[in-house]
Amino acid sequence: MKIAMIGTGYVGLVSGICFSDFGHDVVCVDKDPRKIEMLERGEIPIYEPGLQPLMSKNVEAGRLSFTLDLSAAVKGADAVFIAVGTPTRRGDGHADLSYVMAAAQEIAMAADRYTVIVTKSTVPVGTNRQVKHTIRKANPDLEFDVASNPEFLREGAAIDDFMKPDRVIVGVQSDRAAEVMANIYRPLYLRDFPIITTDLESAEMIKYASNGFLATKITFINEIAALCERVGADIKAVSRGMGLDGRIGNKFLHAGPGYGGSCFPKDTRALARIGQENAVPMQIVETVITVNDEIKRRMIDKVADLCDGSFNGKTIAVLGVTFKPNTDDMREAPSLTIIPAMIGGGAKVRVCDPQGHGEGDVLLPGVQWVADAYKAAQNADVLVILTEWNEFRALDLKRLAKRMRTAKLADLRNIYDWKAARKAGFEAYVSTGRGNFIADP
Repeated sequence: MKIAMIGTGYVGLVSGICFSDFGHDVVCVDKDPRKIEMLERGEIPIYEPGLQPLMSKNVEAGRLSFTLDLSAAVKGADAVFIAVGTPTRRGDGHADLSYVMAAAQEIAMAADRYTVIVTKSTVPVGTNRQVKHTIRKANPDLEFDVASNPEFLREGAAIDDFMKPDRVIVGVQSDRAAEVMANIYRPLYLRDFPIITTDLESAEMIKYASNGFLATKITFINEIAALCERVGADIKAVSRGMGLDGRIGNKFLHAGPGYGGSCFPKDTRALARIGQENAVPMQIVETVITVNDEIKRRMIDKVADLCDGSFNGKTIAVLGVTFKPNTDDMREAPSLTIIPAMIGGGAKVRVCDPQGHGEGDVLLPGVQWVADAYKAAQNADVLVILTEWNEFRALDLKRLAKRMRTAKLADLRNIYDWKAARKAGFEAYVSTGRGNFIADP
């Protein structure tokens, strides 16, 4: 089938490349000339493991191309996917749909045959009906259907999530549109992956409800971690004991400095706004948003305690600034709350992150970037682990401690434990929801 993918951000690029690997003819469209030039050179503007070779393979096979010309890409397409950004709108917390509607208008004017116009972007309930109205108004003679096909891609594991999904959600209004979508996802259907076909509103709601629930699960375990610290329980044991219950499951039960990224912060705010507009307040989700912000600030206090209550004059080494490992995404990362607080308090901050330097250079002014953890730790007063990259999971703690001016570790991802830290020569160790120690002066 011929597919046009409008937008080469994270969702659009991953989806377009994977659809081409299904055997479809895919053209990815973007308005940014620099992005298109980069993609045509075979370079990927985001960091996602395995994506670059998969792109090269399908470009060489003639199934994947990139263009600035939306009109040419849409003409003759069986399906056009809208995968543009829906950032949080300033002032009211709602999703900004201006890019979605602008794309819908352009598609309406370019389409020259029956086309299924598919919203891949995360959009509030009712948006696909607005898209349909926008297209009908722009081109009354066009024969088309709209469909909702929300994405469930985890950054760092997006290819597997696309190729081996837990489920594919498709919202449609006609059998004809359902058939087109079934043909697009036929490779997954043949391998028995669940494809759920439903109405537009249900498909839209599934995305928000899923992300709202996962954000709630993360925030719940982070609150339990704070309680564990007070009562002497170990959050790792608690999480494991909970997760073995099949009704709960073990995913998203890892305590840490709060959730971030491109989806959970934006989608929880949008879901809360949808509830307010429909007079059904999402009280749990609203609380989750508030508590997640509090958790990030609580992490600042943890580090401050290791600095004897003041960041002023201290050198702090930070390992990891992206919101999670295996991505270069800094959006809403805990580091964007924690590190500025340290710098604002008078600390000198040294940072090591395998992929975070590109975005972090702009988002974290005033930090010093270094190549590895041991350089970061040189003469530092405190070492803080913020992102659990694999290279930070097997560090030589003794070597780190010897390099530091005062060997203190804030392990905010619970990679190590206090016994190992003490044996290695650290004089203080704090974690999230489990054993800490501070040596006697």
